[in-house]
Amino acid sequence: MKITSIDIFDLLPEIANNGIAPICIRVNTDAGISGFGEVGTGYGNAHYAGVNIVRDLGRRILGKDPMNIEAIWEDLFRNTFWGMAGGTVINAGMSAIDIALWDIKGKALDVPVYQMLGGKCREKIRTYASQVQFGWGPVKLYLNDPADYAKAVGDAMAQGYTAVKVDPIGVTDQGVWIRANRDDSWTLRGAMPGKVLELARARVAAMRREGGKDLDIIIENHAFTDTNTAIQLGNALEEYHIYYMEEPVHPLNSRSMREIREKVNIPLASGERIFTRWGYRPFLEERSLQVLQPDFCLVGGITEGKKVADMANVYDCAIQGHCCGGPISTAAALQVETAIPNFIIHELHSGALKAHIRTLCKYDYMPEDGYYRVPELPGIGQELSEEAMAKADHILVC
Repeated sequence: MKITSIDIFDLLPEIANNGIAPICIRVNTDAGISGFGEVGTGYGNAHYAGVNIVRDLGRRILGKDPMNIEAIWEDLFRNTFWGMAGGTVINAGMSAIDIALWDIKGKALDVPVYQMLGGKCREKIRTYASQVQFGWGPVKLYLNDPADYAKAVGDAMAQGYTAVKVDPIGVTDQGVWIRANRDDSWTLRGAMPGKVLELARARVAAMRREGGKDLDIIIENHAFTDTNTAIQLGNALEEYHIYYMEEPVHPLNSRSMREIREKVNIPLASGERIFTRWGYRPFLEERSLQVLQPDFCLVGGITEGKKVADMANVYDCAIQGHCCGGPISTAAALQVETAIPNFIIHELHSGALKAHIRTLCKYDYMPEDGYYRVPELPGIGQELSEEAMAKADHILVC
């Protein structure tokens, strides 16, 4: 079997660089088997870099046997010059290709990917409602009042979720998302103003009252804070029994993470912007993170994500796959998460609730009572719909 072409689908170009706009690929073979993958730069401001990296890397895999996943990964990593640099864009392209190759292999062998990774470690995959500062529903909001944060928790728990993630400082007291904020009084670096700390405490306190002792609360900082302000925030929120705190500081700064962990009694998590085993190595060796969050569409795919999970297990670190993309991303994450012993919880981003995301693929997998079940179809168990592919901006590499 040989790879004959790669289709690149820019699925929602009208919202590129302004929301979750998945970029997916289909790797085609001369055996008539195709595999789907997703490029992890469908959010943030690297959209078209993600589209075009697959054009560059795709040419290298034409004519190769898609069953030789490890050899292809090594070639892309070591022989493209930039692969070993560990950057966002090239790893996103490698990840999409890698996921598609695992999809092909599973289809060729008529088994789900998790079977090739060692089989199931669990039947159900606990899932949390992510980014509830935007509400929990089909419409994106920017919540300000603590009572609205409590309502978002109530909405999530009514659907069976027992854990939520919130950025309690990302929306200002004027109801503005911090990246669009122009108010110098809402500062998150250097020293955190009292009004920011008090509103963050009030929001989280309202969530704890609504959720009671059965709710796990994950704090998301988006690396908006620096070492000093992360310590301030962590100390202010400790009493609310925080499950863990994500990206409290620059995601590549292990020493700062370690300093925060030594001064705050909350486990720390990061990984969305950390790539490959080499990127995670200092965080494990310095014991600066307790939860690793590899995004399988960014870390280097299923091949590399599984290796990161195995490394983490040596250091007693849990794995929570980061997931902020389309349904292909979700399916790939579920395949890995069901097969690793140190999995802790799966992320369902509020953006994934939107109809324009849920209708991109053939199957609308969603949690039941706060738990996913891994797709049992061959490969990753998910494919783009014909309608989505027909509407997408399309590039063919052949």
